[in-house]
Amino acid sequence: MNSLTKMLAVAGVLFLAVFLISLRFHPATSKVKTQDSNQVSVSKLPKEKKTKKKKVAKRPSYMRAVNWKKSSETKAYPDLTKYSNVWIQVSIAKQRVYIRNNKKRLYTMYATTGAKNSTPTGTYHIQAERGEFFYNAQSKEGAKYYVSWKDHGVYLFHTVPTNSQGQFIVKEAKKLGKKANSHGCVRLSVPDAKWIYTNIKEGTKVVIH
Repeated sequence: MNSLTKMLAVAGVLFLAVFLISLRFHPATSKVKTQDSNQVSVSKLPKEKKTKKKKVAKRPSYMRAVNWKKSSETKAYPDLTKYSNVWIQVSIAKQRVYIRNNKKRLYTMYATTGAKNSTPTGTYHIQAERGEFFYNAQSKEGAKYYVSWKDHGVYLFHTVPTNSQGQFIVKEAKKLGKKANSHGCVRLSVPDAKWIYTNIKEGTKVVIH
């Protein structure tokens, strides 16, 4: 009995030792933290791409919304008899015509210049050729209130285009001030073209860039 008792005592001690050792390395008591599969580290999230907002140029308060039937500005046209050095600036990039006296802007007009850079750039002068209506059978377009500034009747300021009957082509007229789409001439609204036809003198400088 003594030997059996000793054996049982030794076995008990061994069992207790093994049990204590197993508790030390059990996952429940381990200091190693396991990550929840549903949790994602913020640092590992993909960064959102910053989208650049396009800057839309605001229409100046003195300009109307584009309307080929109306004058471009809300104010009256300038009285050119009050100015001594009037000239015309045409901006292809902005699709605008500026009436200037020296460096001062007197009036701004919506315009449509030539598609595919067909409007010549440089310095020119208003020529003698002008009239109330023309029609080009080759291009199947005409216009009203034309004034020549290059090649004596080839390159003109005039209204948005018309058909052979003098009726305005609305589809083309709606592109005024938005897109270079003419055959090389500078298109204007009907009132703006009429004003240039009536008021701009032969010899007036025209700068196109």
